[in-house]
Amino acid sequence: MFAATDPLSDILLSSDKITPDILKTVIGEDGGDPPQQICQRLVDMGFISEEDLLKTLGHYFGIPYISLKNYQGKTLFIESLSEKFMKQARLVPLELKDNTLSIAIYNPFNEATLDAIRMSTGLALELSLAKENEILDTIDRLFSTESSSMDRIIENIKDEKGELSIEDDNVDHLKDLASEAPVIRLVNLIISRAIELQASDIHFEPFDGSFKVRYRIDGILHDMESPPKSLQAAVISRIKIMSKLNIAERRLPQDGRIMLRVMGKEIDFRVSTLPTLFGESVVMRILDRESIILDLEHLGFPHDNLACFEDLITRPYGIILVTGPTGSGKTTTLYSALNKINSPDKKIITVEDPVEYQLHGVNQIHVKPSIGLTFAHCLRSILRQDPDVIMIGEIRDAETAEIAVHAALTGHLVFSTLHTNDAAGAITRLLEMGMANYLLSSSLLAVMAQRLVRVVCPHCHEEYVPDLGMLQEMELSAEALRDLRIVRGRGCERCAGTGYKGRSGIYELLPINDEIRQLILSRADSKTIKEKGRSHGMRTLRESGWSKVQKCVTTISEVLRVTQVE
Repeated sequence: MFAATDPLSDILLSSDKITPDILKTVIGEDGGDPPQQICQRLVDMGFISEEDLLKTLGHYFGIPYISLKNYQGKTLFIESLSEKFMKQARLVPLELKDNTLSIAIYNPFNEATLDAIRMSTGLALELSLAKENEILDTIDRLFSTESSSMDRIIENIKDEKGELSIEDDNVDHLKDLASEAPVIRLVNLIISRAIELQASDIHFEPFDGSFKVRYRIDGILHDMESPPKSLQAAVISRIKIMSKLNIAERRLPQDGRIMLRVMGKEIDFRVSTLPTLFGESVVMRILDRESIILDLEHLGFPHDNLACFEDLITRPYGIILVTGPTGSGKTTTLYSALNKINSPDKKIITVEDPVEYQLHGVNQIHVKPSIGLTFAHCLRSILRQDPDVIMIGEIRDAETAEIAVHAALTGHLVFSTLHTNDAAGAITRLLEMGMANYLLSSSLLAVMAQRLVRVVCPHCHEEYVPDLGMLQEMELSAEALRDLRIVRGRGCERCAGTGYKGRSGIYELLPINDEIRQLILSRADSKTIKEKGRSHGMRTLRESGWSKVQKCVTTISEVLRVTQVE
């Protein structure tokens, strides 16, 4: 119907923008390229604007050109047209009226795709031409957001069930509702959207009169489009069924696990429920084994720190501690270190709570304090397993610390974590736990504090002048910014409007040398130890962060956010 009967050159020459010489340059000698490719080349080489080209083609084919830049039409969902298909075919449905589907397309030469739509929908087509980026933006705006899809699913549930009760105590009814297609699709939508946005956690939170869904993206919680309060019980019941938890038990916390294949990837979800005043709160931790990169070189280490840390992890014995708050990347750093030294000639055993990622060739133990399998209990047994390297998820008490030190002194390399603000603070924390100073000074190889800073989105970064208050808090002068390029993200669709995409580590590495061993023996305070470390070249977390600001990796406000406890 819309295939060109005249030669493409005749169609293009009908525009006063295109001359025979231009056509000869673009089409070449053989002229065997597909029409759309030739048209795209004309636009890319600047011979004609995309709008003028589409108007020329539209005039020939009898298809009107429209602008979707500020299109505010209602979302049109066609069951047989997936979002992926629309993006690949560069088309978007706009309106369905009297068995005729209005579609905006970018490529009028693709008759096969249009025939496929007619066959799959059984509808007549009414076509318009629109710019490629505007079509893609419209698809994202109308079909890729969770709100449009969620509203559609909720309407389906209401159509089938009518208004739902907020408090439904009938377990059998909840089980039936949670197992029906609309609720399953709703939960799957929330999960798949979280994977797309690379969230680490999904929070389902009940409040008085509302039911919130929030995603933790790059360490920060963001509110998302949420189901109505009336679907709270059904959604939570669905998650509990998936996690093989008891949906009748709402008074006690429960923990479960889900293994799902989402977007072609095997994803492990750790599920935790907690009874609150307005219902059960549920948190799903997303563990995507395929996306995690256990490589020290990709974690954001400066070159000198990386070389020093790689040397430390190859030592035959001693303790290496990584410190920082929850969510600062400590486990990923330790896993990357184990991955680096993992070889057939080493036996590596880890004790974790929980085991987050499975490491090939590493014996991993999940502690269960409820049955007496604590860190300390595991460590005593581990030492009889002839390990070379031991990783302890966290040193939580004096008993665990003492066993770890003795393991290091008897020829084992021990990795562990502590919750302290900086590297020097870990030393004083262990001494406060009752650890003998002479044992600690003999066994400790290094302490490394770390944080994760969000990386400026590469698609919407811009230069800016930082606020004077921020410079003062960073203890910087205006002179420090002279001839320096500082960037931030404006916020775009690719970074969900945050201005950041991904995270990188900042590090404070304190190797234990003879002078610091003497300070440990004399029970010096953390400030003294920190200053001695700085005199030997140690960079503080804030100094490490400032280095990343100078390299346009992150922003001053982000560095201040993660180091404000200093």
